[in-house]
Parts: sequence; structure tokens; C-alpha cells
Amino acid sequence: MNIYQDILCAKKEGRKLLALLIDPDKLTNDSLAALVKKINTLPVTHIFVGGSLVENNVLDHLLTSLKEVTSLPVILFPGDPSQLSDKADGLLFLQLLSGRNPTYLIDYQLAAVPVLKDAQVEIISTAYLLIDGGKESAVQRVSQTQPMSRTDVSKVVDTCIAGMWMGSKLIYLEAGSGALFSVPKEMITEVHKAVDIPVIVGGGIRSAQMIEEVYQAGADLVVIGTAFENDTNFFNS
Repeated sequence: MNIYQDILCAKKEGRKLLALLIDPDKLTNDSLAALVKKINTLPVTHIFVGGSLVENNVLDHLLTSLKEVTSLPVILFPGDPSQLSDKADGLLFLQLLSGRNPTYLIDYQLAAVPVLKDAQVEIISTAYLLIDGGKESAVQRVSQTQPMSRTDVSKVVDTCIAGMWMGSKLIYLEAGSGALFSVPKEMITEVHKAVDIPVIVGGGIRSAQMIEEVYQAGADLVVIGTAFENDTNFFNS
């Protein structure tokens, strides 16, 4: 499986993608069993696994359980090097370009190399931008960085272009888990027009209508997390 090439093909074909973000810290044994049973009934194309904090040591078990029941790509979305595993199909190799904390720009990336260099995991360089979602997010709190302004579209666009020029293969615009507001549609549109790599958007997306609006604004892949955690029948509503 070549995850990135599939995402590129989808972008070229205008085929929109949808990822379910699973936070291992929010799963119990019972909820994991229920999720594994339901996963293939969901209209998603990718599974992202990770969070700002993963402390319950269930990552390998979760990844193995998911891989046993689905052929969907299972992709790590790590907050730090402790959240790495060779059980995933792929990994978003993130740089938090919205902040200026060197830990999230190069230190954690260096720490990940010994773990990943021999792993059979597809590594996808990703420019990650936290956008103000109306409340303090876990990313903001853990990384000790500030989100970018919702109104300074030109600065966000320029940051995305810089990320692309530095070699990132994906742009990820994130409003934060449980955000009050999603990434502004105007911002998504301007980023979409400015870069020629796929654009991922997540945070604060609470309905099928919002997913469609984000697609129409220019997102190639939408990520749903909290909305599904709060209502496992989200996709049936």
C-alpha cells in the first residue's frame, strides 16, 4: 500500500477523503471492542491514531486490533516520540509550523529517527498548523505554543507555502480537538489555491453538512474525532 500516492490520486481525481481520528487514551476495553466491530460500517477512507497525550500504553494493541479487522490505511498521528509504533501502515511526520517551539520543529523529529529508520512504516512529511478554534486546545497546552489567528489568512497561507517549499507532502490545518469553531472556509480556500499538495482539515467539524462545506472550501481530506467520540452514530445521522 502506498498511502501518499493514493491521497495524491484522490486529489487529482477530485475524490474527497475522510479520516476517523482515534485517541487511544479515550478508549476502554469495551469501547475498543465496539469500535473494532463497527469500523467497517463507517464511511471513512483512513484511520488516524494518536493524540496530544497517550498515556495508557494501549497503542500497539489498538493498532493490531484495527489491522486485524480492516484494510483501511491505519496512520499514526503522534504527539511525541513515545507515540510511535511499527504496527501502523503509515505515520504523519509532523512539524508544528504554527508555533516556534523547537521541540516540535526538530527535537522530537530527531528523537523519532532511531525508532523509525528500520520500521516498515510509510512516513509522510506533514506541515501542521494549529488555528485558533475559540478555546485552548490540547495541542496548544502541551506544545506551549499559540495558535495562528483565524483572521490572518495571508500569514497562514504563507506559512503553508513555506512548509511546502521545505518539503512537506501534506498541509494539515487543525482547529483543535473539541474546537468551538472549525478552520475558516475562506482560509481553507486560499490555502488550497496557494499549494499544490493535499490539504487536510480537522477540528470543530460536527455534522455531515459541515464536512461537505469544508470539502467545498478546498479540503482534500477531512478528519473527524470528537464528534464521533461524543456520538458513535454520528455518521448515521
